[in-house]
Amino acid sequence: MWYTIFSGLICGALLGFVMQRGRFCLTGGFRDMYIAKNNRIFYALLIAIAVQSIGVFTLIAGGWLSYDAGAFPWFGTVFGGYVFGIGIVMAGGCATGTWYRAGEGLLGSWIALFAYMLTSAVMRSAHMTDFNHQVKGLSTAHNSIAETLGISVWPLIALLLVVTLAVVAKELRKPKLKMAMLPPKRSGLAHLLFEKRWHPFITAILIGLIATLAWPLSEATGRHFGLGITSPSANIIQYLVMGDSKFLNWGVFLVLGIFLGSFIAAKASREFRLRAADARTSVRSFGGGILMGFGASIAGGCSIGNGLVMTAVMTWQGWVGLVFMILGVWTASWFLFVRPQRKARLQTASA
Repeated sequence: MWYTIFSGLICGALLGFVMQRGRFCLTGGFRDMYIAKNNRIFYALLIAIAVQSIGVFTLIAGGWLSYDAGAFPWFGTVFGGYVFGIGIVMAGGCATGTWYRAGEGLLGSWIALFAYMLTSAVMRSAHMTDFNHQVKGLSTAHNSIAETLGISVWPLIALLLVVTLAVVAKELRKPKLKMAMLPPKRSGLAHLLFEKRWHPFITAILIGLIATLAWPLSEATGRHFGLGITSPSANIIQYLVMGDSKFLNWGVFLVLGIFLGSFIAAKASREFRLRAADARTSVRSFGGGILMGFGASIAGGCSIGNGLVMTAVMTWQGWVGLVFMILGVWTASWFLFVRPQRKARLQTASA
């Protein structure tokens, strides 16, 4: 149990620290793809996926890990991913983003996080058993893309790597915008860790390495998976309600570690402060958290579980879920940001 606690907390703290300092937000990244036509965070996600994919399949080839992708629950992945995408825009952050922003003191993220955890727990209750079985029943035999195509997984990894290197190289060739910078107040390692702006591609490499590390650490406790947010978040509520220690697994300490790592990073960089949300934002955050919990539960994963981990192990669930998650973000972005701005411009022009 001590190994489970410490390894989970350390892995989560590393992830929370890196994501907070790198401002790695998939919700904002997917939204920027549509509104600002800026794909930089999406390219960073591809880097993290590629790094983890190489690492995980190297461990599998070496006999240190075993993984069975199972069946592909296509309906839950499509519908759940889309609903989850809408929810993270309303909540102001994805599953991991909500955890690390709660560690920064953002009270709106606390509201979204509570709704997300509660809904995820309800979706795993006995009352939802029949519904979950019906959703999972809409599936195909093979979840692994390589098994479906009858090929080795390594050509798929090579293709991902080539595409990722190509788009990253194109992005790095773009002219850099010159920004006025305040003189640094710190020097050395303190400046690099807590003051200097982290490049999203460097952040992505670190996230990919941490995601790879999560597999053997989790495997050692009998949990055959890497990073995951939704199930552990639900387990916390289940433990608090039922008091059953079976819910205290490696994933629970992972998500608690994300909060801890983010808090440490925010305090050390002087970015931590309690920020209350207005009533309208609070209601929207709560509704977004509900959609996040529902969507991620039937999709079998959130932006991390499907968008980072299941993509890295080359499954249909991961890549299809990622596509519909992005479509959900774009839909919500239209209603919450694009349409109101267009109406405002039209009203200004009419006046």
